[in-house]
Amino acid sequence: MNQQPNHDHPRFAGRAFRVDYDGLSAHNIYAADGQSVHYAIVAGPYTGASGESPCEWRQIAEGVYAISWQEANGATVVHIDDFAGGRSQAFFTAPDLGFHRMQGTLMELDAADSAASDRP
Repeated sequence: MNQQPNHDHPRFAGRAFRVDYDGLSAHNIYAADGQSVHYAIVAGPYTGASGESPCEWRQIAEGVYAISWQEANGATVVHIDDFAGGRSQAFFTAPDLGFHRMQGTLMELDAADSAASDRP
């Protein structure tokens, strides 16, 4: 009997990732159910910004997800993350209404790296 993939939880659920864009890096730590993200900006002009937000996701191809959330400060974020290929595209509107389009690398963090950015 073939086991069907679990479509209730996305591939990134319960895991932590670092995204590196030109001028900005962040750690995104996803809840085990894939319904929320803890984010921390670790490099760039928004360094130190962090929080937790509910998120929504859609799988758009094998290993590729559109993930979106709104941060407490009003910033809106949309990622197109290719977890199989290690690439990320992000689109976000900052609280000052500046709109940013970025692309870069996506890599899974080990437990020590994700604990370091987990919570202030």
